[in-house]
Amino acid sequence: MRQVTKVVFLLNITKFGDCACMYAVNLVVVDIPEGITIIGGASFAGCSSLKEIKFTKSFTSIGSNSFDFCSSLEKVDLLHTNVRVLDGRAFRECTSLREMKVPDSLQEFGTDVFYNCSKLVPSDIDKKDNEAVVAYLRSIQ
Repeated sequence: MRQVTKVVFLLNITKFGDCACMYAVNLVVVDIPEGITIIGGASFAGCSSLKEIKFTKSFTSIGSNSFDFCSSLEKVDLLHTNVRVLDGRAFRECTSLREMKVPDSLQEFGTDVFYNCSKLVPSDIDKKDNEAVVAYLRSIQ
């Protein structure tokens, strides 16, 4: 996996599988196409060069540990998606993460979603009027 620099998604799949691109340390950009609704657990864990993830409207769920240790990831924009779930530790140890935008559709934060995202502070998480975001922010204060 270390030599992977680009991911091409096949047509007619709706879930990107668990651990599919784990430790693809040379992967810089992930462009998730329309039709993919779920990123499985640890799919991009350890992709330390990953800087950008492009999501589409059909997207609904990020599995646990999906982006663990993506230390170059600086911002995540889910605003124009239908994401409902961010599973536990989805962005754990994303130490460069500074900005997070979430849609009104977000209903559930798992445990330690942003564990040790030391540059992300609660005021950097958009949509503070969303009930799931409010509950999450209360839980970490």
